[in-house]
Amino acid sequence: GQADLRSFFFWHPWLYLILVPAVAMRLWAEERRQGTMELLFTTAVTPVQAIAGKMVAAWAFLALALALTFPVPLTAAWLGKPDWGVVFSGYVASLLLAGAYLSVGMLTSALTRNQVISFILSVVMGLFLILAGFQPVTDLLSQWAPEWLVNGVAAFGFMPHYEAMQRGVLDVRDLLYFASVTGFMLFLTHLVLGNRSGR
Repeated sequence: GQADLRSFFFWHPWLYLILVPAVAMRLWAEERRQGTMELLFTTAVTPVQAIAGKMVAAWAFLALALALTFPVPLTAAWLGKPDWGVVFSGYVASLLLAGAYLSVGMLTSALTRNQVISFILSVVMGLFLILAGFQPVTDLLSQWAPEWLVNGVAAFGFMPHYEAMQRGVLDVRDLLYFASVTGFMLFLTHLVLGNRSGR
């Protein structure tokens, strides 16, 4: 009896767990395999610009894929009266989650020249970041771990922040969390690429 998209957004973290590593696995691994990364860095492009360019391009592709789901909210609007603020917040949460996954995928792609290894590493890291804040995992941890450890693990995971935004709560702390994870992973990517290129 409700017109909302909660069940639609619920599956996005699990969909992105496979989709985003598939998008990100070639970003740097293919450059290293073909030997074009050295050529790229001998041009006027700095590593920061190259990372930002690849990140923006891949994120724009994912944003386009997300935007093409517009028939789903239109169907919900046709069947009922959804809360458009919650729908907008869900789309913002999904886009930020895709960016965080993408930054993890860029790091794993920079670590290896093999795309398959990059994909597997990215899936494993993404799964860890999902399960770290997943309710059954935190319930299991709370049976033997101290409360500060359970809260720390839960705060480190994607799910509490994503679920809060999915409910329509655009909290600055959740926005800062996704920005911090994305920025930190891109910083690590910069360090890895700087080490590979000798800079």
